[in-house]
Amino acid sequence: MDLEFLSPVEQVVLAHNELLPVQSLGRNIRIHTEASGVPDLDGVQVAIVAVNEIRNASIKSREGLKVSDFRRSVYKLFLGNWNAAIADLGNIEPGETVDDTYFALAKLTEELAKKRINLIVLGGSQDLTYATYRGFDKLEQMVNLVSVDSRFDFGSADELISSQSYLSKIVVDQPNNLFNFSNVGYQTYYNAQEEIDLMGKLFFEAYRLGEIVHDITLVEPVMRDADVVSLDMTSVRSADLGSDARLHPNGFDGREICAIARYAGISDKVSVFGIYECVNNSQFEQLVAQIIWYYIEGYNCRKNDYPFSAINDNYERYIVPLEDADVNFYKSISSGRWWVEVSENEFLDNKFKRHTLIPCTHHDYLEACNNKLPERWWKAYKKMMV
Repeated sequence: MDLEFLSPVEQVVLAHNELLPVQSLGRNIRIHTEASGVPDLDGVQVAIVAVNEIRNASIKSREGLKVSDFRRSVYKLFLGNWNAAIADLGNIEPGETVDDTYFALAKLTEELAKKRINLIVLGGSQDLTYATYRGFDKLEQMVNLVSVDSRFDFGSADELISSQSYLSKIVVDQPNNLFNFSNVGYQTYYNAQEEIDLMGKLFFEAYRLGEIVHDITLVEPVMRDADVVSLDMTSVRSADLGSDARLHPNGFDGREICAIARYAGISDKVSVFGIYECVNNSQFEQLVAQIIWYYIEGYNCRKNDYPFSAINDNYERYIVPLEDADVNFYKSISSGRWWVEVSENEFLDNKFKRHTLIPCTHHDYLEACNNKLPERWWKAYKKMMV
């Protein structure tokens, strides 16, 4: 795998790392250094890369990230009860153009996905999500994208790509591999009514901040169906981020955002977890480090019970008779998690095959027994039948 575009971890981080306890995360991962090069990826399950690209950031006055400070905050945390091998691949430096940076990140995403290595991206601006999405182009699969964000980031149709308009480019550009987009934590006053209406017309999903704060478990089935997760740190309230000129008084608190990260890690499907719109201050860096820790913690708790191919004896089947047809629900014996079958159509395009079963909850099953199917079921059904 050609990774010439990666630069090594900063020497100041490596020097600091030598002073850490032997149980710390930094002393137990494979690190890309100038002396030894990119580490051997055989057996690696989780890889971290920093991408200091901010040229399409919505706030042009921002300075570049000092990623070494974030690394030191991550490295000093102690390991959990983990089995997964972790590697820090270093940095993708900004290319001559932003498109060059996109190309490098998309290539890395593709290569790691082929090796089934989970990628954690520490960003720069959130438009880097577009590059990670494009990394699935050659894998011949539809992609589910989840954004944890106070805004939908559609932008206007004629607007150049930026951290607040990247989603329009994902929806419009070919090849169009996007099956579903879900927003977690949007705040209504930051989004035009036309954008909110467009989410419904495209059968996308959106969960208001208040809904999630009231019941954080709503995030689990959404993350369980995601391939790419994009976390905009402006979805976290400023009080939990330390000094920052971009004030946003409402948002998730530190505990909630770490719980969301853990749900993303637990998902058997998530391949890319990106953390974007980061700024340098001690409190911010420590929270980001803990978000990464909780994601890796979740990864190590994966049950590997997502029914990617076919239902087998590891699932219990529940048939709910409705007026027009029977609907099949499945419960994993190993984890107790639920799925609902959207269609039994054998002639669906192969790209849609793995989307015929969508995650749900036990509550959704009980609602179906009362003749009320989950909204996620209806949206998935309509997307397949269009």
